[in-house]
Amino acid sequence: MPETRSGGQAAGDFNAAEHSLGELVSETSGNISRLVRLEIELAKLEIAQDARKVAKSLGMFAVAAVLGHLFIILLSITIGLSLWAVGLAPWLAFLIVTVFYLFVAGLLSFIGIRHLKRLQGLPRTSATMAASMAALRRERSAEAEA
Repeated sequence: MPETRSGGQAAGDFNAAEHSLGELVSETSGNISRLVRLEIELAKLEIAQDARKVAKSLGMFAVAAVLGHLFIILLSITIGLSLWAVGLAPWLAFLIVTVFYLFVAGLLSFIGIRHLKRLQGLPRTSATMAASMAALRRERSAEAEA
């Protein structure tokens, strides 16, 4: 019997009439066990891929935070003093600077959250699990009719 890429046997090549009930049950339980192992392996691969994307997003957040702090500390003093020199009251000059940097921080957070929302979970695992469950349901309904 030819094997598929995953190591199982092709569905059309198996003749159930040539095997006893015990052999069929054994073959079925072996196939289900192999299917579960393959599903778990696929889930692990997808989780590792998503973990890399999450790590990249978290790295972007960290870099944005460090640069944001440096930027706020150095540039806000410079801009605040410049606004004060132009003629604004010191508290108003530094309030304007603070509100501006609050807006920048909000924008960076929005971009990071939008990037994280693009993650889709485990699409291939979900699809193969749905197909596997549908195939098992058809087998059960065929057994119930017989």
